[in-house]
Amino acid sequence: MSLDDLYIVSVIPARSGSKGVVNKNLRKLNGIELLKWSIKASLQTKVISRTLVSTDSDEYAQIANEMGAEAPFLRPESISQDNSTDLEMILHSIDFFKSEERIPDLIVHLRPTSPLRDPNIVSKAIELAAKNLNYISAVRSIQEMSETAYKSFEIGENGNLISVFTHSNDLDKSNLNRQVFPKTFVANGYVDVLIPSYILKERKIHGDKVLPFVTESILEIDTESDLKQLESMREFTSDYYKLIFGE
Repeated sequence: MSLDDLYIVSVIPARSGSKGVVNKNLRKLNGIELLKWSIKASLQTKVISRTLVSTDSDEYAQIANEMGAEAPFLRPESISQDNSTDLEMILHSIDFFKSEERIPDLIVHLRPTSPLRDPNIVSKAIELAAKNLNYISAVRSIQEMSETAYKSFEIGENGNLISVFTHSNDLDKSNLNRQVFPKTFVANGYVDVLIPSYILKERKIHGDKVLPFVTESILEIDTESDLKQLESMREFTSDYYKLIFGE
């Protein structure tokens, strides 16, 4: 389906009660709050019609509006907790679109914890979803794991290491070169493209027909050490700063 025929909106989740990194969305990278990085990247993505911030905070809502995004509602406290789900947040956003009597064809989910993203790459993920809209349940960004998951372990009931995949405590096969094993991937926060019609029907955010969108490896900010690591990569983050903010 042509992008010109689709109503495409981004939703940026930004609750205020983060505990892993206090006031995470207002912490700064290259002098800019993390929330602003995702808002600006969305605004720079030409195929996105509207940029909404889903927040429980008046302060965050003001930042969104000042940046040129929208914060037309405040998320209820009941779905703004540590254990609240992305599905709850997206369904609440869809309820707002219902009130406008126009539900988006695609929702682009952009997390502030992944501030370094190229708007052109975001567009490619959206294009992938649009081309396959009738056959998929979502598009999810992933990155290759530095070490294949086939070489990973868990601790068994008897305290010994066992293979995650074979559940065997004979680990010699795990010593083979990583090239022997299939590549494995982990989801990241670069960009997810969601399909509201599927979400409303199945009450699932990604579902069972998810297309992979492979990106470069990115560092997500979930801890203080993650933020410090990104802050130390000044030359690298400056390239993204120029790309997104044009300065």
